[in-house]
Amino acid sequence: MWLEAGEIAAEAAPGQFVSLYSADESRLLPRPISICEIDGERKALRLVYRVAGKGTREFSGLQAGNTIQVLGPLGNGFPLQEAEGKRVFLMGGGIGIPPMLETAKRLSADKKLIVGYRDERFLEAELSHAGELHVATEDGSFGVKGNVLDVIRQEGLSADVIFACGPTPMLRAIKAYAQEQGIPCWISMEERMACGIGACLACVCQSKEVDSHSQVHNKRICKDGPVFLASEVEL
Repeated sequence: MWLEAGEIAAEAAPGQFVSLYSADESRLLPRPISICEIDGERKALRLVYRVAGKGTREFSGLQAGNTIQVLGPLGNGFPLQEAEGKRVFLMGGGIGIPPMLETAKRLSADKKLIVGYRDERFLEAELSHAGELHVATEDGSFGVKGNVLDVIRQEGLSADVIFACGPTPMLRAIKAYAQEQGIPCWISMEERMACGIGACLACVCQSKEVDSHSQVHNKRICKDGPVFLASEVEL
């Protein structure tokens, strides 16, 4: 879905997200969706998401000319400067794949996009134009059978930096791999969110750092993240 969103598109960065509000007032909480592409000339954003409930089903039925309330851009993004000119893995799993597209388009580096699908594949053409694409499928119907780390091992790939987005088990495995290899790794965490601006504390994760004010280890994924240096958070 493409949205004309002038100010949001002008300010958005790869790895950030927006919150979409339902027209049904009984659905109070917005739906957080990662930004897939940013078109500065058209002042538009592309969102790719899974239809998983009434809210996203409503969004999928929108037509050209309809309006929708959007809050954003929210959160932080991937630190592109950390990967400029280096060998970088852009790793995505499932609905964590879309934010890798704009990240790859903005990044001037030796980019290997390593993506994992459970079943239906999407964004392949766009991803292949943005970098060197490697695919894993759980059933082996296409690419390497297994997950994104199986791709790295079977194809003998190497990198200096890792950016990753996907389900927690995948991020946990990537974090362990990065630590073993001594590779700096940033992960974008997926979590259920409520307010999207850090006020409600519904989407906290445990951090290794202690907040000097509150004396707790928690970080807000929607506000402090969703992108974190992997070594700074517990998964």
